[in-house]
Amino acid sequence: MQIGLRLHDSAKLELNERLKTVKGQGFSCVHLALSKIEGLVSSADALTPGYAMYLRHTFEQAGLDIAVLGNYLNLAHPDRDKLDEIVYKYKAHLRFASLLGCSVVGTETGAPNEAYAYDKEANHSKEALELFIERVKPVVEYAEKSGVILAIEPVYKHIVWNPERAREVLDRVDSPNLQIIFDPVNLLHPDNLDRRDEVIKEAIELLGPDIAIIHLKDYILEDGEMKCLGCGFGEMNYEQIVEFAVKKKPYIQATLENTTPENAVMAREFIESIEMKYR
Repeated sequence: MQIGLRLHDSAKLELNERLKTVKGQGFSCVHLALSKIEGLVSSADALTPGYAMYLRHTFEQAGLDIAVLGNYLNLAHPDRDKLDEIVYKYKAHLRFASLLGCSVVGTETGAPNEAYAYDKEANHSKEALELFIERVKPVVEYAEKSGVILAIEPVYKHIVWNPERAREVLDRVDSPNLQIIFDPVNLLHPDNLDRRDEVIKEAIELLGPDIAIIHLKDYILEDGEMKCLGCGFGEMNYEQIVEFAVKKKPYIQATLENTTPENAVMAREFIESIEMKYR
């Protein structure tokens, strides 16, 4: 695996110093969310070719790849005007990624309400799934034109909440430019934690060929809720995830989440210690 981290989890420094620090911590790539990095602009109209070239050269000079350009906006938003803005921003990010040297624009799958809130009955409904598929198709078509992958991240609290729904989306959209960000912890919830390893196994079996990126984090159960933290600081079992990555997805980019500048290296070394067993 090529292990990276979310850039916004790194030390809050000027961009060149931030990238130098991340590289010095032993990471090879980052997940970049422009809106979460102080000093970078993220408005759709600002995503010009010149801006892309500036960032591309800056990251190249630091020796870091941009594994994913994040654009986590709600394609199931019920307001049509707001939806048009969201689609416009997706298209801008896809164009920008193609110039940035980044192959993947990442997103989650939303909720059929303005607040992007968890409503189990509504979010997990058949109607919500149909709405998401309808909305994502034109974005994927634009991804094809841009030569970039749109990777959706299944999350238990969102519309695409389990491996079966993710497989249905992939099959019905039927495009090589729609793939998966595999975040095992996001598929878990107090409702299914007793089946944790089974859920992850099912995700690998159903989605494995279409997994483009892996996200890695840990969790603890606290007052009946899952609290996310850096790898190695919680209750997660990574064995089958890492084995899958090493044996089936050599050199896949895997970005750590919920780290801090102080524990990021420990989290990376923890995953690498598991990885060594399967090489």
